Amino acid sequence: MHPLRHDISQLGFVVRDLSRALEHWIESVGVGPFFVAERIEPTGFVHRDDAHDVAFTAALANSGSVQIELLQPLDDTPSMWREFLDAGREGLQHIGYWTEDYDRDFAAMLGDGRRVVHHGMLSGGRFSYFEHDFAPGVAIELSEQSEAKQQVFGAIRDAAVDWDGADPRRPFESLPGAGA
Repeated sequence: MHPLRHDISQLGFVVRDLSRALEHWIESVGVGPFFVAERIEPTGFVHRDDAHDVAFTAALANSGSVQIELLQPLDDTPSMWREFLDAGREGLQHIGYWTEDYDRDFAAMLGDGRRVVHHGMLSGGRFSYFEHDFAPGVAIELSEQSEAKQQVFGAIRDAAVDWDGADPRRPFESLPGAGA
């Protein structure tokens, strides 16, 4: 049994072309609006025990209670995202769980035999990606829900409720709390 007793919060798709992926999700799947952050740089980023300055672009939207993240690495800096693309893959790369008790859930993941591959800090909350032998290729992300993340993610979820298809791509900076 999975060590976390949470619902899935996010499905994370790593893509080579964010614009093309957005078109697919908006036009073919009907998800939106997406909030696009052109450059995200986590602090304290560590991949396989080595510190790096990593950057990516991302677009976030909700379908019901599940957040869809489209993520495109901006360079060749080592990360699980880059490894995924370099292995010839594109698509679902991680399943995200949000937590308000990061330390407890982090310990539960390690106790279940999962290994931390990369981790860092975004919007005042820690995040870690885990791998496990029985699920190669799809990581589990644990994301600490700081006040800033809760505010931003709540606004993204609320924007999807009764979305009528108008203004499908919006700047991330337009979200309340996005500058935190």
